This record gives sequence, C-alpha cells and structure tokens, in this order.
Amino acid sequence: MRKFLFRVSVLVLAISLVTPLLADNHESVLDKVKNRGKLVCGVHGGLPGFGFLGEDGKWSGFDADFGRAIAAAVLGDPDKVEFVPLDAAERFVALQTGEIDVLIRNTTWTLSRDAELSTDFAPPTFYDGQGFMVPKSLNIKSIKELGGATIGVTAGSTTELNLTDTMRSLGLEFKPISYADIDTLYNSYEAGRVNVVTSDKSQLVARRKDLKNPDDHVILDVTISKEPLGPLTIHGDNEWNDAVSWVVYATFFAEEHNITQENVKSFETDNPEIKRFLGESGEMGKKLGLPKDWAKQIIISVGNYGEIFERNLTPIGLPRGVNKPWTQGGLLYSMPFR
Repeated sequence: MRKFLFRVSVLVLAISLVTPLLADNHESVLDKVKNRGKLVCGVHGGLPGFGFLGEDGKWSGFDADFGRAIAAAVLGDPDKVEFVPLDAAERFVALQTGEIDVLIRNTTWTLSRDAELSTDFAPPTFYDGQGFMVPKSLNIKSIKELGGATIGVTAGSTTELNLTDTMRSLGLEFKPISYADIDTLYNSYEAGRVNVVTSDKSQLVARRKDLKNPDDHVILDVTISKEPLGPLTIHGDNEWNDAVSWVVYATFFAEEHNITQENVKSFETDNPEIKRFLGESGEMGKKLGLPKDWAKQIIISVGNYGEIFERNLTPIGLPRGVNKPWTQGGLLYSMPFR
C-alpha cells in the first residue's frame, strides 16, 4: 500500500512539474499574431462580394472585411493582414497546419466539421442556404423537374452531400459532376457541360452576375439546406477563438445600437454597456488580451455589420433576409458586453 501511495505521489508531483512547462510552451495564435505584427487570413479567391482579388491587387469582400476587423482589433490596423486564397479542399489543412491564423471562407458550420477537423467555429457571420441555378430556356420551375439532369457542384463542400440527400429523398436520378475550382464549375455550366449548378444561394447570386448573359439564367426559389457560414480557428486555442468571436459580436452590437463608422469617434452615451464596448469603462479588452479600444477600432476601420453587408453584398443583389439584428426580426444576436 505504501509503495502504491509513493508511486501516486511521484506521479502527481511529475504532473505538477510538467503542467506549468506545457502551459509556458503553449503560445496562443493571438500572441503569434501580435508578435508577427500581421494576421494571416484564409479566404475565397474568386467569389465576388465575399472574397475577391481585384485587378488593382486589392482584396475586397464581406469575408475579407471581417479579416480586416480582426486585424484592427488585435493590431490596431486593418491593413495588417495577409489574405491567402484557398479552394474548398485545402482550406482546412491550411488552418490545421498553421499556414493561416483564421479561416473566413464561406464555410458551413456542421457537426462533423466541429467534431472531427480540429477546428472551432466562431459565430456565423452569414446565414445562407443551398439553391440551384438553371438556364431560363429550360423553363424549369421546381427541383422535381431536375430528374436526369447533369448537376455541377464544388468538390469538398457540404453542397455535394446536400445534393445527394435531397435527390435521393425525391427519388430522382441525376449525374453529379464535381469541380475543385469554382471558375471551372461556372465555365462548365455556361458552356453547357452541366445542365444545372448548385451551391449556396449567395454564391449563385454573385457568380450569375459574371456570366455573359446573366438574365438568361434563373435561381430557383427552393432552398434545400441551412448553411451558417462563419470564421474558424484551430481547435483548443480558446483565447484566440474568444478574440475572433467577440470581433464578430462587436459588429452585431454596433449595428444594434446605431454605432457607425461616421459617428463612433464622437458617440456619446450614458449606457454602461455601450461605454464598456467603446472602452470608456471596464476592462473588456484586457479580458480578451486586446487593447482597451479594440471594438472602437473595428468600427472605425470597417463599420458595423450592416455597413459591411451594404458595402459588399447589397451591390451584388443579396437581400438582408435573416441576416438582420434580432431587434429587426433577424438572427444576429450579440452576447452581452459585461
């Protein structure tokens, strides 16, 4: 019995000595970004409205602006971010291997991805759903008319599984063709190599505008899935995921309280929560490992959620839909700044 207790005591002592060493050796991505002086953000490289490299060499889009928001919060400068374009198949590996600090690339939060990919999701920034685009000349009005169709889909996406599940449930035969590259997918559709293309409706709207004759194509009314899209961080780094999550919440909160790029520097209030949000009282920034005015810097740099949406998604024809504040009947809901 004494030998057993001695062994247990030695084991406990060893754990107590090793644990601080493990803690000391652990460096959050937040610290890496601070020390590097730059955020590395994985985005879509060819999706207008979300992530797109323009001919002028500048990145634009909804997801790109959230990358800038994180850089503004952590580093005080929205331009201290490097964008890395990734296709659907390579995006998770890039995050898992540390090639990027955060992935903001129209990625759907699912149970399997949450449990198996060694990644953690931040709050969704855009609630979407999968739809279908077809040539208007086919005069198709319903998904039930797609039996026997050749349907183009992006490889390595939830879109493939949703398509299969839906067509099987309807008892419809079809021929799926997967494409790793989004440009090849839509070029094949426009060339008639596939009859139909299916993806998130936001993507369909964005890419239809780039077709030679956009009015010759129609997006069906049907929506076959829920696609909550948002940022991802590496699994287990709670400090970093907290920072990214609260950057998202900050854009929600600012819109709820009508705090904008134009008025944030002069915003006056007696509301204690807004004062904490603006860094005028409390230690919200310190709790997250961020500067005192981190949230204010976000709004100065990219604006509130509504401004980000209006700048990037309204021009391509996307309605706010459920992507409105909860106070307006939408799904966007900030956790309390307390």
